[in-house]
Amino acid sequence: MHAVLRKALNDAVRSEQLLSSNPAERAKRPRREHRGPVDIWTADELRRFLDLMSDHRLFAFYRLAAYSGARRGELLNLRWPDVDWKAPALRIRGPVGMVDGARVEGTTKGGRERVVSLDAGTVEVLRAHRRRQLEDLRLAGESWVDTGHVFTTGFGQPIYPDTVSQLMAKTIKAYNEPADDGDAPEVPLPHARLHDLRHVHATLLLVAGVPVHVVADPLGHADPSITLRVYAHVIRSPRGRNR
Repeated sequence: MHAVLRKALNDAVRSEQLLSSNPAERAKRPRREHRGPVDIWTADELRRFLDLMSDHRLFAFYRLAAYSGARRGELLNLRWPDVDWKAPALRIRGPVGMVDGARVEGTTKGGRERVVSLDAGTVEVLRAHRRRQLEDLRLAGESWVDTGHVFTTGFGQPIYPDTVSQLMAKTIKAYNEPADDGDAPEVPLPHARLHDLRHVHATLLLVAGVPVHVVADPLGHADPSITLRVYAHVIRSPRGRNR
């Protein structure tokens, strides 16, 4: 709130000249608290979730979210030219969001494009996703809307951002609910948000000993100290050490 107010008053001073000075500059700025995720999935919990999604047409989205650390809007804004099959890697150009019901594309949070390397398993999942999308195109025929996006509906339209978040929540809930015979899963899957897959990606890498600056770059953190502030408490926790 302080940052937004200071920016608005700066505009009033510099652009509109409605004020001679910015009073927010003299106000004491609140201390910013960096709160990382309280608890995140273990590698086994992540595998169980991805197994649940393995037959879904958006499985590749969740695989990429967990194995690239990219944000929801960044993945939903990917086009096929952003995929470098030879490297292999993704070029993250910026996110997409919804404003008054319309899709709005923007720049990355840090204001710069970045390249995220892909592991061999994720590349295979992405190739299978591409084959499935081409089959969708064949079936849709002239009804196909060619936007070039990696993640689309069965008719080529870009995916609505809330769709992937809600699907994840519904999948976890359905898994934990008792079956028709009354038996619930022996080991429930803890609730997690879509953004938590990004936290899982970063934490598992740090716990495995990957240097902080290496983890920070694909996450889009301009300064590795941001990565440390967000994830240090997770690494120190017994849950983190026992991964």
